[in-house]
Order: sequence, then C-alpha cells, then structure tokens
Amino acid sequence: MAGTESGRGPVGGRGRVIVGVSGSLASLAALRVAAEEARRGHRVLVAVIAWEPPEGEKLYLRHPDREWAGHWQAEARARLDRAFDEVFGGAPPGVDSERRVIRARPASALSGLATRPDDLLVLGTRPGRRRPPRTHRQARSRTTCPILTVPSPSIPKGLRRALRRMRVEDFGLVGE
Repeated sequence: MAGTESGRGPVGGRGRVIVGVSGSLASLAALRVAAEEARRGHRVLVAVIAWEPPEGEKLYLRHPDREWAGHWQAEARARLDRAFDEVFGGAPPGVDSERRVIRARPASALSGLATRPDDLLVLGTRPGRRRPPRTHRQARSRTTCPILTVPSPSIPKGLRRALRRMRVEDFGLVGE
C-alpha cells in the first residue's frame, strides 16, 4: 500500500514530515506546507490518506466483501494521487516522498505513523473554528511529536455568499 515516489529512503535517520490528506482545501494547503518543511529539513514527506468502509468497520465485518473494500481503497488512492496532481502536478520537486493509503480512522492512522519524537505531523484546518476538529484533538493526545496546523486559504466573503446561493442547475454543462 505504500510507495516511495523517489526511490530513496530516509535521509540520515532524521524524522519524517507526516501529513494527513483528505482532498479538502485545508489538506491541500497542509500538503504544500509539509513538502516545504520536508525539503527544508531534508526529511522524507509521508502523505497519508485514511479510509474506512462507508458503512463503518463493525457493519462491514458482518458482511465482508473484498471487492467492495478494494473499491474504496482504490478510491482513497485516487484521491491521494489527485491531491498530489493538484498541488504539485505530480511528485513534489526536490523532496523524497511516500504515499500511504491506510485503512483506519484518520487520527489512528496519523498517530500510528508519527511515533518518533523528531517527526513532524502536519494537519490542515478550516479557519474560524472555535474548537479543533476531533482528528486534531485525538492526534494531539496520541502523539509526542510536534504538530503543525495549517489553515486553509480563506474564501472572500462575497464569494462565500454567492456559493451558498447556488443551485444544482447552476453547475449544469453549457450546450446540453
């Protein structure tokens, strides 16, 4: 499930820069910052996407289906690859990177990887939240490494208002 993009291993035993990716605007911003941190510190970038069956693990275990699980794992892999394409146009330049698709809850997947004290965990967040998201709180309580929180770019107020007013028909293809 893991693949090293550049083929080289960790540099000099230094910690890694581990970043959670979901495909959201906040996680794309976190991926960009994590790559820069990895490049600056001569560390390996480890991008992680966590996934679970849509019905949840408990219900899935009642009626396991390997094809169904394989489908959702492939969807997660495609989302991670799309994130790299959107942010870097492929592999990040000048940095060793790994892409990991892990079947677990996000906080468990991230805290399971960020085990070294010299690792850096990078998480994206939406600005304006009064309380950190559950994934952030759980990751903080389970890891001993530093955590860098990256806010997503803010959307101008007028554009947010316009987006809220849009309807499904507004997204239709022209010329149908």
